[in-house]
Amino acid sequence: MSASRSGGRAGRRASQERNAFSGTFDAAWRTWVNPYQPVEQFSADQIEAIHLASLRVLSETGVKVLNDEARALYARAGMAVDGEGVVRFDPDALMDLIALAPVQVSLRAWGADRDVTIGGRHVGVCTTGGTPNYSDLDGGRRPGTLALLDDFCRLAQSFDVIHMIGPFVEPQDVPINLRHLAMTRSVLTMTDKVPFVFFRGTEAVADAYEMIRLAMGLSEDEFRDTPCCYSVANSNSPLQLDLLMCRGIIDAARAGQLMVLTPFTLAGAMAPVTLAGALVLQNAEALAGIALAQITCAGAPVCYGSFTSNVDMKTGSPAFGTPEYTKAAFASGQLARRYNLPLRSSGVTASNAPDAQAAYEMQMSLWGALMGGTNLLLHGAGWLEGGLTASAEKFVMDVEMLQMFAELFKPLDVNDATLAVDAIADVGHGGHFFGTAHTLERFETAFYSPLLSDWSNFENWRDRGSADATQRANRLYKEAIAAYEPPTLDPARLEEIDAFIARRTEEGGADIER
Repeated sequence: MSASRSGGRAGRRASQERNAFSGTFDAAWRTWVNPYQPVEQFSADQIEAIHLASLRVLSETGVKVLNDEARALYARAGMAVDGEGVVRFDPDALMDLIALAPVQVSLRAWGADRDVTIGGRHVGVCTTGGTPNYSDLDGGRRPGTLALLDDFCRLAQSFDVIHMIGPFVEPQDVPINLRHLAMTRSVLTMTDKVPFVFFRGTEAVADAYEMIRLAMGLSEDEFRDTPCCYSVANSNSPLQLDLLMCRGIIDAARAGQLMVLTPFTLAGAMAPVTLAGALVLQNAEALAGIALAQITCAGAPVCYGSFTSNVDMKTGSPAFGTPEYTKAAFASGQLARRYNLPLRSSGVTASNAPDAQAAYEMQMSLWGALMGGTNLLLHGAGWLEGGLTASAEKFVMDVEMLQMFAELFKPLDVNDATLAVDAIADVGHGGHFFGTAHTLERFETAFYSPLLSDWSNFENWRDRGSADATQRANRLYKEAIAAYEPPTLDPARLEEIDAFIARRTEEGGADIER
């Protein structure tokens, strides 16, 4: 059995002393559908007020665009562009552009049963990404390397609640002009899930797209018609789109690949200190970037990205998993639905260690994201230290929380058998249900069995070494890597990928400055 099927029911029933990576997969964990109505932070009138304020910011103050081609595209669409590169938007024209974006996007993976739907009530879960550092209990915090990236790929492949692969940790032992080639190869060969592409200049994006196309076995036309990877464009808050982000938006739209426009709006720093004001800024920047994608290619797949949080007003440090972050996530869902766009949110924490703070801030983030109606959960596993570190133990802790949400989303059957009237009658007054046929038929699969939590009594826990959750997570991540089995990519496709990497390396790799 492949490692991608680990973490199923039999594996989850394994005791704390046995390897947790055996058993059959739970198909419901691979495809999430959120059955709950989203939590709404604001009334419909308040959401409309945020919308109208955003349009006013875009029409009166505008967005500074630091890319010549992007400015020309905006001008061609009827927007006013001044001599300093500030684009001021016509509200009606802007809304017409936003209406061109698809409500839902289907992302194809090269692995069987790994496709992901983004939109509606569907949810795709990604790993953490973009971190310069890696940490575990054994070696502490250290710069990322390609070997560590490979370990994270093994880890991500081992759990079915991870649907999409983020950029994980930066392999700083690979030159920056070749790094995208090495990272993309690792993700494509060590996982069969939907990959991520960094917006690091047109050449690097084109290289990554070509490698993904080869792995998928698609023609160039088929690739343009088949979203099979995703990227994030971060606006430079307040109110700027830089050269590389504009290039990425344009390149993704032309290639037909998913672009997630995410403003980095921290209330009190890069955004107004009021949550309503920060959301106005987030909304304005998101609409501006999504419009550029639609100007480039009508119907280009996009996602409304939310990342509004606050800073510690004593130090200026970013804070995550706060009540403000959760409220902003709820409100962002309302805004995305206002425009019929898929929503991106994140699972994040400011904690510097995989500790109780990391757990409760992550839980707050997840409640805000998932109960706010997100369709794309970025940084779903492994994020630590405000995004500066990818933690092995935190990854396993997050997988436990994600599996619990996956179980929460599964529907419950209500029928004669589950209503259990006969079983209640059989037990009668003052008895117990442990030995009834009704229980014995169901006990193995009746409840969620944890991957990480230890439900044993104190004496048994003490006799096994008194390991806390972080220590257990350290052991489990090592077990996952030891049990990992790579997915089988067609050897002919791998040969094409390696030949492409060799040629691009010979040519000097990518110029990431343009």
